[in-house]
Amino acid sequence: MLMPKKVKYRKMQKGRRRQKGLAARKNTLNFGDFGLKALEPRWITSRQIEAARRSITHFLKRGGKIWIRIFPDKPVTAKGSEVPMGGGKGTVDHYVAAIKAGTIIFEITGVNEDQAREALRLASHKLSVKTRFIKK
Repeated sequence: MLMPKKVKYRKMQKGRRRQKGLAARKNTLNFGDFGLKALEPRWITSRQIEAARRSITHFLKRGGKIWIRIFPDKPVTAKGSEVPMGGGKGTVDHYVAAIKAGTIIFEITGVNEDQAREALRLASHKLSVKTRFIKK
């Protein structure tokens, strides 16, 4: 699973869950010919990214080239069950990538359009965000 090797601060504030506006960065195809674009702002966990990546590679039978354009660098904390109020912030549970609408999540090249469309469709079912297939 994707996670940072080293971070300056272990825990991070939650911030606004619903980011307003469209993505200003990572919103165009830079590496591949086909891509999967997010249509809404959401947190995507490292487990979801890995599951989507595995479904793409499984369908393409290790053909083509895949780029993951997002990285889960935001830590999410959780306290144990039946822990009383107080006692500080919980430990880091998992990492998420906070994306805005318009962000490219995956890019593919080296396959035809039908294969890329089906592979990214399978990957989109693993993500918690509405997506759209795009091409150059």
